[in-house]
Amino acid sequence: MPAPEALTSEIEARRDEIVALTQDLIRIPTLNPPGAEYRAICELLADRLRRTGFETCMIRAEGAPGDSDRYPRWNVLARREGARPGPCVHFNGHVDVVEVGHGWTVDPFGGTLRDGRVHGRGACDMKGGLAAAIVAAEAFIALCPDHAGAIEVSGTADEESGGYGGVAHLAEQGVFAPGRVDHVIIPEPLNKDRVCLGHRGVWWAEIETKGEIAHGSMPFLGDCAVRHMGAVIAEMEAQLFPALAARRTEMPVVPEGARASTLNLNSIHGGAVEPAPGDTGLPSPCVPDRCRMVIDRRFLIEEDPAAVEDEVRALLEGLRARRPGFDYGLRELFRVVPTMTDREAPVVQAVSRAVRAVLGREAAHVVSPGTYDQKHIDRIGRLKNCIAYGPGILDLAHKPDEWVGVEDMVHAAQVMALALDELLGLERRPATRPPAHPARPGGGGGARSHAPEADAEVPPAGVFRPR
Repeated sequence: MPAPEALTSEIEARRDEIVALTQDLIRIPTLNPPGAEYRAICELLADRLRRTGFETCMIRAEGAPGDSDRYPRWNVLARREGARPGPCVHFNGHVDVVEVGHGWTVDPFGGTLRDGRVHGRGACDMKGGLAAAIVAAEAFIALCPDHAGAIEVSGTADEESGGYGGVAHLAEQGVFAPGRVDHVIIPEPLNKDRVCLGHRGVWWAEIETKGEIAHGSMPFLGDCAVRHMGAVIAEMEAQLFPALAARRTEMPVVPEGARASTLNLNSIHGGAVEPAPGDTGLPSPCVPDRCRMVIDRRFLIEEDPAAVEDEVRALLEGLRARRPGFDYGLRELFRVVPTMTDREAPVVQAVSRAVRAVLGREAAHVVSPGTYDQKHIDRIGRLKNCIAYGPGILDLAHKPDEWVGVEDMVHAAQVMALALDELLGLERRPATRPPAHPARPGGGGGARSHAPEADAEVPPAGVFRPR
């Protein structure tokens, strides 16, 4: 294995490569929704990784939410086998970015380099992290071409919309089966001196209040669903929000406010449809008979996931019992349970030691307030040895003039390279290792559950045939 100083120097010498790759990735506008340019960015990654000896495979998540012939959900999986048996370290990065929004002073897809920062949509979240991981792997291979084990890199779709067309699909195909892959690092932007162990849970649901339509000049002849929804919100303000704020977790969630349970009222729609842009007509005078609200409930590892829904339903049932005419519907949109990798797990310890070596300080172990693709690796793939570690400042994600620091990317690449060096040197029992590649995904399109906490069976491993 190469000396740590040789590895960090090799990556420092590749500083311009990290910047150039980040810019190349930003300049492909992989907006999600709708899921644009996934094939183009996967081909860019595959072409580059093949030059370092990786075998690559393009995988479409047919049948996944959002997949269509116009916007196919493409992913790329690359693997480089070492000269002798050993563990497999997998770097996973999502390639999709959120909408641009307003307030930019630079081209959001220009990859502008200014004052030591690369700007652009996705620079921080997380194309800079993916570029750093790839250069870390390339630098390690250059110094240690006969390494043990295997190195994998994946560029995956749809993390910003749940990851079902990306990591969830790969996990269903057995890509993250324990024994096939041993350690996963996801270079999400959580600061270069932090190792992220996992995330809080999430429960999204739609509440619908029901009423009766009538003429707006005689509202007493109808029943206003919006007023009923107002009663729901008032009850939440009086009961639910204070109860959630009082709950605290032992998980090291950042920022501090996220160590409590939280509830966000994501959207409310009731009454007449909003006019289209340019439409100057007035709405018709009607009492609204339907009102819908989407809620985003983030819960703690100490909470019972079933009780999260029960608590909201009990609030609604209480209103039905005492409020005349109140009726409701409650529909779950999706649910993800909390996850947290053990602090003593090999990948946690290896990255923590690498942070200390590169930055000269101890790594902070944190938990993310929101979910990311670790949920699928854990719940579907059944692989617990997974963390998020990468450059970038989480507060910059999804903001105008989003940026990632060049120095941060270099340091993160050095950390990932040192961790890769340590993890590939770990001994393992050969008997635990199945064939190297999972079975190629089938034609897809059949009905299936996309709940990340489902007890999905891992399909048997087979052989990938790159195309």
